[in-house]
Amino acid sequence: MDEAALVRKLVEPALDALGYELVRVKLSGGDDRRLQIMAERGDRAEMTVDDCATISRGLSSLLDAEDPIPDAYTLEVSSPGIDRPLVRLEDYDRFSGFSARVESRTPVVDRKKFSGVLKGALGEDILIDVEGEVYQVPFVEIHRAKLILTDELIAASQNAHKRQNA
Repeated sequence: MDEAALVRKLVEPALDALGYELVRVKLSGGDDRRLQIMAERGDRAEMTVDDCATISRGLSSLLDAEDPIPDAYTLEVSSPGIDRPLVRLEDYDRFSGFSARVESRTPVVDRKKFSGVLKGALGEDILIDVEGEVYQVPFVEIHRAKLILTDELIAASQNAHKRQNA
């Protein structure tokens, strides 16, 4: 198991206990290693700096005690933001109807890059409409994917925050 997967397995239950959902674990850098823990609130309310600080405090002692990464690293806690990465299969259903960029590891109908409107998941595949043609991309073959910042996405995010604050 690689270090990021080990960290994921370790921090996911701790985040859940704190009321957050793990979005992504990313370990990067050579000499200046950085461990990014991307999380969102379980109630889907907007993440704040205080939320990130709570997560950081909660995970720092756990990571120090378990020591899943033998080298020195900087812990970075962040929210996924509006134009978030799509890393879980359920993200494709949750953000169906919004524009996204998806890049696959292997070609699907002779292409690896797709920019279009998400149409959700179908079994273990995701569906994306690119200019009227719907592509079915195996989830396990997705190298990277993220929402595209559009007026519709911004409006949906603002409306969600207004409902939460009402």
